[in-house]
Amino acid sequence: MRYAEERLKVVNTARKMYQQGLVIGTWGNVSIRLPDGKGMMITPSGMEYARLTPGDMVAVDGEGTVIEGKWKPSTETVLHLRIYSHRPGVGAVVHVHSTAASAFAVAGVPIPVVLEETAQLLGGPVAVAPYAMCGTESLADRAVQALEQGSRAVLLANHGLVGLGDTADTALKVCLVAEKTAQVALYAHILGRVNSLSAEQIMELKTAFEAYGATKLP
Repeated sequence: MRYAEERLKVVNTARKMYQQGLVIGTWGNVSIRLPDGKGMMITPSGMEYARLTPGDMVAVDGEGTVIEGKWKPSTETVLHLRIYSHRPGVGAVVHVHSTAASAFAVAGVPIPVVLEETAQLLGGPVAVAPYAMCGTESLADRAVQALEQGSRAVLLANHGLVGLGDTADTALKVCLVAEKTAQVALYAHILGRVNSLSAEQIMELKTAFEAYGATKLP
């Protein structure tokens, strides 16, 4: 069985998003780009996350044809492949149905940049892709169009949230930050005022974060 490392990364990420309440049942999906850049490893269709094993993951080529695996790949395979095709720097895609982010997706309202961590990791508001039925070419096209400004996340109208990253851990973190931001924005709205960061503040935070990291003292 090839791609042992990639299989493990995908299944571990799928388990984490399930454990953290970002999905219920079999909804949502995870993928990472294969080392040769010509395909991806993705979760299978219709299987409970708590029962997934590395051997259940499915490798597909750039056209969506299964090259290794015993199950049918996720119904959102075309969405993942389209994102990889249009965003060469993306190494992983995580799709969740978290509650607060989904509320913004249903309302058709972008998630605003109200937290510093949102600016640092997401780089701007999370746009909403117009509704298209799940698993369709139209959904993939609209999601990619909504991501054209370089954001790391996009809302799918009446559906859920998609996060992008160079690794599966980063893509999952993008979803977690987007969900937290949506929750905070909703609470702030209830309190009477939502104060978003300005474009200048967002850029300053994003730039500073790119140089951020653990540094040992001399």
